[in-house]
Amino acid sequence: MNTFGRNFRVEIFGESHGPAIGIVVDGIKAGMPLSKDDFMGDILRRKSGTKGTTPRIEADEPEILSGVFEGHTTGSPIAIIFRNTNTKSSDYKEFLDVPRPGHADWTAAVKWNGMNDPRGGGHFSGRLTLPLVAAGVIAKKQCGFSFNAELVEIGGEADKSKWESLLDETAKEGDSLGGIVECRVEGVPAGLGEPFFDSVESLISHAVFSIPGVRGIEFGDGFAASRMRGSEHNDALQPRRSEDELGRAQTALSPVAEKNGAGGVNGGITNGAPIVFRVAFKPTSSISKSQNTLNIKTGEMTDLKIKGRHDVCFALRTPVIVESVAAIVLAGLV
Repeated sequence: MNTFGRNFRVEIFGESHGPAIGIVVDGIKAGMPLSKDDFMGDILRRKSGTKGTTPRIEADEPEILSGVFEGHTTGSPIAIIFRNTNTKSSDYKEFLDVPRPGHADWTAAVKWNGMNDPRGGGHFSGRLTLPLVAAGVIAKKQCGFSFNAELVEIGGEADKSKWESLLDETAKEGDSLGGIVECRVEGVPAGLGEPFFDSVESLISHAVFSIPGVRGIEFGDGFAASRMRGSEHNDALQPRRSEDELGRAQTALSPVAEKNGAGGVNGGITNGAPIVFRVAFKPTSSISKSQNTLNIKTGEMTDLKIKGRHDVCFALRTPVIVESVAAIVLAGLV
């Protein structure tokens, strides 16, 4: 379905080359200040045009249709749309017969008997992450936590000084790269989460996997924990210390995990430490490098070189999207 959440609910709609894309957000507190300007910072973080991203440039201006009056939320659902104005649908005609490897062209056609909109990936396009970012802006305001996600690896390379040359080299080859994003959420109190099936990790993972191109997620020590001993992975609780207005160290009643190897969650419930998780993104599926694949109309194998405007590494634009879906989850738990 296209709806996520209960106490804080989002419903996404639209296609990449349709008139507009958008989102409806429900469960919003009344009285929060909110204007178009509040969205632009995160929208610009997702925007294309920099090295390694698609040359398709859209205005990406949010149109708030409901739920805001005189600069404040009313408590009723907020509907936001973004107009699509820079489309080249002719680039996608050949994919009806030759579905692109790695895309949903074929699976979508099977599910909906060919009645889906295939242009630009349709409802499966990464463009649909723009409304998620808009919902994330509202969610961040509502839950009040601090979100910080950054790209920590491209194509297996963690040294950022090498990324530019790697992107250039890959672009010349007509190929693409994946990446890893690490997200950190601070200020989260202990006690959030509803085990079993609504554990914090379950909900964040569910939302993160709605982002096109995600291939994996890990919390805290993640897969490295499988190679540790219990004595290495276990987190001893430590007193949480702070400085009062007189500069004297005080010990709060609430303890904190020493190393945060669990990524801020124990038993599906937040433990008061920062929530830390990493997301793996696949390489962009649309590449100009020749691929041998099936023409489903003729039944013959054919060489496909994908035309159009595509990211060499779409993971470059995803940190703010990861923050946004995490915020959507946590806004529903506070």
